[in-house]
Amino acid sequence: MDCWVDGQPAHAVSLKDRGLAYGDGLFETIAVRNGTPVLLDRHLVRLLEGCQRLAINLDGAVVRTELLTYALALGEGVLKLIVTRGDSARGYAPDPVVVARRIMLGNPPAIYPPAHAEQGVRLFPCVTRLSLQPLLAGLKHLNRLEQVIARSEWQDAEHAEGMMLDQAGRVVEGVFSNLFLVRDGVLITADLGRCGVAGVMRAELLFQAESSAIPVQIIDITLEQLQWADEVFVCNSVYGIWPVRAYAALSWPVGPLTRKLQTIARALLDA
Repeated sequence: MDCWVDGQPAHAVSLKDRGLAYGDGLFETIAVRNGTPVLLDRHLVRLLEGCQRLAINLDGAVVRTELLTYALALGEGVLKLIVTRGDSARGYAPDPVVVARRIMLGNPPAIYPPAHAEQGVRLFPCVTRLSLQPLLAGLKHLNRLEQVIARSEWQDAEHAEGMMLDQAGRVVEGVFSNLFLVRDGVLITADLGRCGVAGVMRAELLFQAESSAIPVQIIDITLEQLQWADEVFVCNSVYGIWPVRAYAALSWPVGPLTRKLQTIARALLDA
C-alpha cells in the first residue's frame, strides 16, 4: 500500500523536515483489524498529549479522519503514523505557525511465534540504560536511539525481548513493550515519570484491571522486587501480552492473572 504524506499518496518527504534533522516529532504503531485501527482513541490521546507537550501544531480531527481512511484501505496489518513538526530553516528554534507533517505507512500483520504468547518469553538483560528526562517521559517521540542500541545487544532467538533499566538501576520497561509484575494478586507496573514510554496497551490494561477490582500499583520497581514477583509479563498494542518465563537467572510460571489479562488483550486486538 502507498505511504501517505499529509493525506496524499507519496514516497518522499522534504529534506528540511525537522523529524529527519532533529527527531522532532512523535509516532504511533497501530494494529489494524478488519479495516479498523485498534485502540484508536488511546493512540490519539497519547499523540495529542505529546503534541501539546512539544508544542507541535497538529489538528486532531484531521489526523483521526486520515487514520480511519488509511486503515480501511489497509484492511489488515500494522499502521505506523509519524508526526513531525514539519519543515524549518537551519537551527533548533521551531516556527510556531508551521503545521505538523503527517506520515502514514502500512505494513503486513506482525507475525510472532505462538509460543511467545502460550509458553512465555525470556528477556535479555540489556546493558543500555534509559536516560532520565521528565520533560519527555511517557512520550513516544522519534528519538529511539537508546532502544536501537539496546536491541542490537542480542541476535539470538532465545530472547524475544529485552529489559531496560534507568540510570539508577530501576526496572522500567522492555525495549518495545511495557512490563508488569504480579505480587499477591496486585498488578504492578513502573512509574514512567522520569523515562519510558506510556504504552497504549499498558493504559488499557490498567483501566481493565481497575474496572475488574484488581488492585493496581504504579511504583518504582527494583530488581529485588522483580525477584519476588509471582508473575511477570510484557505487553504492547500489536502483540497483546507475552508472559515472561525468565530473565537472567530468574524464572516465573505463567500465572492466572497474566492469563486473564491476556484474554482481555486478545479480545481487544481481535475485535
